Amino acid sequence: MKVLYPCLLLLGLSGCSTFYDKHVEWEYVEPDSYPVLKAVGYAPIQEQQGSTENIRMLQAVKASKLDAYRELAEQVYGQRIEGQQVLSNLVLEDNSLKSSVDGVIRGARVVKSYAVGTGTYATELELDMKEVYDIYLSVAKPRRIREVKYY
Repeated sequence: MKVLYPCLLLLGLSGCSTFYDKHVEWEYVEPDSYPVLKAVGYAPIQEQQGSTENIRMLQAVKASKLDAYRELAEQVYGQRIEGQQVLSNLVLEDNSLKSSVDGVIRGARVVKSYAVGTGTYATELELDMKEVYDIYLSVAKPRRIREVKYY
């Protein structure tokens, strides 16, 4: 009898168990449409550091490309803005505003790079979000649950 009660208790508790074996089927999710983002970056040629006009031109090409990448990062990730005001005796003494952009841009391509007038260089970039999605798939493999079977 002493052995029968613990066995019946264990048998009864095991019937209420929530331990199931399950099989989960996943499927990959693809967006319906892919936008193409465009950005233009500018840089003044004469303000660049360099001993000759050619060196300043090359520096402006690089600077305009970086400016275009910054603009793409703003479109993809947004822009962080911090503001601060200092009052003393209800008189505004200091007012500051800072902005920053942080992100990684992959898959952008240079569409055009050209001089605008005589003093500015411009670079146009394009970011096809389909290519970004393909790069993302190769790394992250996003998925969702298709079906769950309990046994």
